[in-house]
Amino acid sequence: MNNLSAIFKIPELKKKIVYTIAILGVYRLGSHIPISGVDLEGLNALFSQGGVLGFFNLFSGGALSRFSIFALGILPYINASIIMQLMTIVWPKLKEIAEEGDFGRKQIAQYTRYLAISLAFVQGAMMTLNFREFLDPSVSFSFFMFYAVLSLVAGAAIVMWFGEMITERGIGNGASLLIFIGIIAQMPFYIKNTYVLVQGGTSIIGVGILVLVFVCIIASIVYVQEAERRVTVQYAKRIIGRKMMGGQNTYIPLRLIQGGVMPIIFASAVMQFPLMFSQYIDIDIVQHFFSTYYRYDGLVYNGIFCVLIFFFTFFYTAITFNPQDLADNIRKNGGFITGVRPGKPTVDHLEKIITKLTLIGALFLAFVALVPVLTANATNITSFMGLGGTALLIIVGVAMDLVKQIETFVISKRYEGLSK
Repeated sequence: MNNLSAIFKIPELKKKIVYTIAILGVYRLGSHIPISGVDLEGLNALFSQGGVLGFFNLFSGGALSRFSIFALGILPYINASIIMQLMTIVWPKLKEIAEEGDFGRKQIAQYTRYLAISLAFVQGAMMTLNFREFLDPSVSFSFFMFYAVLSLVAGAAIVMWFGEMITERGIGNGASLLIFIGIIAQMPFYIKNTYVLVQGGTSIIGVGILVLVFVCIIASIVYVQEAERRVTVQYAKRIIGRKMMGGQNTYIPLRLIQGGVMPIIFASAVMQFPLMFSQYIDIDIVQHFFSTYYRYDGLVYNGIFCVLIFFFTFFYTAITFNPQDLADNIRKNGGFITGVRPGKPTVDHLEKIITKLTLIGALFLAFVALVPVLTANATNITSFMGLGGTALLIIVGVAMDLVKQIETFVISKRYEGLSK
């Protein structure tokens, strides 16, 4: 409560929060500006069926079903980030640039922006072609293709800029917050659909079971997000001048899910690509596969989704946690992990711990993604099918990260005040 009241007492923090809210407000406003020439009623009817399209629409905050200028949302930027991070690992030249400190990071960020705009052109063209059946007959398709793609790319560029501005001048991770606010905005839609199902004779018990499952999932997400493995580190006593330094014990907190919500966001972003390109493969067996098996509640779709969750969980952990660097820092400061020799044994020990933690974290993420789908199929309450555990994980994870950032900012400002 003290930290909450401190938000309004620290001018810099209040300014950051107001700035973030203003950006998110403009983003939500833009998601309601449709690109003219499309039958929006027919488009809404298509997305009201839920499934994979409903899931993608959820990430855009409903902008996709309105064919808004922000219909592509932040996904081109996320996809570009995934590609750039993979290329940084496999391409030595990019790896050298990334290791050049602040200058290298800015260069990689610039490459990511260029790639995001390129992907936005491809995705915008694909989306416009997919929605051509909803085009007003009085509008020329070639002209519509031209201004629709330009509008979508411009919208994606603005959303990308919004995300970067929030991260730089606001509070929280910009890309995650944009997805977060989009999901929150769609909640009334899912509640309304559930109410319609109940009015139509659907069992209220099934709704209660689904809500109970959601509550349990939220509680488990909070518990796992806060879970950490504490690795005890002991520092030897050293004489510096006339003073005896060190000799105390401390610990290294290793989170169960090092990447937070990013692995599941990355996996969700990748899942849209096959569906997008399948529209242009005029082969019966391919079309049958996507219409029958590549469904939000299908075994194949969720199997691929779980594989991607595992991949990105381990991948994101690998690029954010370096056991060698951590072991070197411990050794340079005269410390050692209790019961483990310095050097290579310390690196192996840390790798073993982080591998186990990452495996458990990946299993949990896959569990969270699958349980709501299984529950919806068992209870026949399909109104929340587009929401699922993935969206719940993003909502809870982003909210917790935002609170932690605010608390860290408040504590740092208090420390500065004491030091003065």
